Amino acid sequence: MLSTRLTNARILTMDPDRPVARELGIWQGRIVGLDEEVAALPARREVDLQGATVLPGFIDSHVHLAWTGFKAGTPSIAPCRSVEDVLAAVAEAVARTPEGGWTDLAGYDQRGLGRHLTAAELDTVSAGRKVFLMHVSGHGCMVNTAVLDLLPAELADGDGFLAEGAMGAARALRLPYSQQELADAIGVAARGCLAEGITGCAEAGIGGALFGHSPVELGAYQLASEQGKLPLRVQLMVSADRLRPVDAHHDDGIPRALDLGLRTGFGGDRLSVGALKIYTDGGMMARTAALSRPYEGLDHTGQLQEDAESLADTIVDGHLAGWQLAVHAIGDRAADVALDALERAQRLRPRPGARHRIEHAGLIRPDQLERLAGLGVTAVVQPNFLRYFGDDYAAVMGKERAPWLYRGRGFLDHGITLVGSSDRPVADGSPLRAIQFMVERASTSGQVIGPDEGITVDEALRAYTVAGAFACHWEDRAGSLTPGRSADLVVLGDDPTGVDVSRIGDIDVVATFVDGRETEGGAL
Repeated sequence: MLSTRLTNARILTMDPDRPVARELGIWQGRIVGLDEEVAALPARREVDLQGATVLPGFIDSHVHLAWTGFKAGTPSIAPCRSVEDVLAAVAEAVARTPEGGWTDLAGYDQRGLGRHLTAAELDTVSAGRKVFLMHVSGHGCMVNTAVLDLLPAELADGDGFLAEGAMGAARALRLPYSQQELADAIGVAARGCLAEGITGCAEAGIGGALFGHSPVELGAYQLASEQGKLPLRVQLMVSADRLRPVDAHHDDGIPRALDLGLRTGFGGDRLSVGALKIYTDGGMMARTAALSRPYEGLDHTGQLQEDAESLADTIVDGHLAGWQLAVHAIGDRAADVALDALERAQRLRPRPGARHRIEHAGLIRPDQLERLAGLGVTAVVQPNFLRYFGDDYAAVMGKERAPWLYRGRGFLDHGITLVGSSDRPVADGSPLRAIQFMVERASTSGQVIGPDEGITVDEALRAYTVAGAFACHWEDRAGSLTPGRSADLVVLGDDPTGVDVSRIGDIDVVATFVDGRETEGGAL
């Protein structure tokens, strides 16, 4: 007997052997069959979807769940449009902060203000508190003198804006969060994912200096799972700065590893260890993405997180230790560093099935496409970056480079697996809005950025289903509505392949199923 049969639906399976169906049967969390395969089987529950569209559950292959949850509970200065407005908001938050404590605000963005604030300006409204304004990119922060005074002199030599490693040092002044605080924040973010039709995601870097929240952060995800706060599949990327030298057997060829040799693939069906996360550069919003030529109108080219040789050594060591690698590389200079190191790693120990990933691949030159393809590297992009920030990105890249931003067609035409993701909470997390952008390449202002990089609706859907499953090594359980796979699916109020492209982002998510169970908040 089936546990559930869905009927009267337009089912887009993303399986080329049977792309469309009208009925789907579920038993013990798995898909039993489609149409005539299940029509005669009794079912405990039958749901008439009245023509709604069913797709495999979306996979968001690059997220920051804990950060998303914490940000949701942090006051934001994002609406402020002047320095005076920001200072007024800080003063209001300071008034609610215990004497000598920390005042946290999210949403800091110098671009909307026309310039950076200064520590001296923050000092005028700090009243003895330590003020920390998180940059929207996650790659920087603005702090006051009370925070700068706690940092080593070489990190506190600016006017209060701290980027990359300096930001990590400021965050480290009061980390870690407790595992319960983390589990609660993770739960908030997970529910938000489900509401957008997401049934699986990859957490992009736990335990590290930049985006980590605790040296025992993996345990917080276990706690969230035990407490029922993790109702979707989660794969955890481990930050590479958690690696340490090990005296493994010579035949293993492992120079650095996580304790006990833990690596990609450890864990269960719902919570597992994924890739090793390696940061090579910063972010484009903070102007720290590493470019081969200066930003338009600026006299610098961003920055690498470390010198190129040290970054390459980490990439090679991670490869030798058996990890799938997720290499953060936004600028084209950072991509060069990543590609050089990956080529060296594959020469030392060929692993053609490693499925190494370039996270973001924000600016990829035409000459770099062949190298990516030759290495079998997956490009994990964030289309909503250009949807919401594209006008700014196009301006700082200039006419020649703007079409290379967050490519679509260029990757696919070179045989590179294209994977969609959000990097939430940096950008809006909706897969449907991202899918719309991947097709039309239009920012919210209407500016079309790199129109030749547009792809089809079907290709964009695959980036959030089949390709996402491939990137996470989930292709045997998720990504398509194929008999035998997990019944992870999303019910939509309309068909993305049948409506005008401009309407895709506004399609309602009616219900989300994980392992055949409708999640909290479902409408069926």
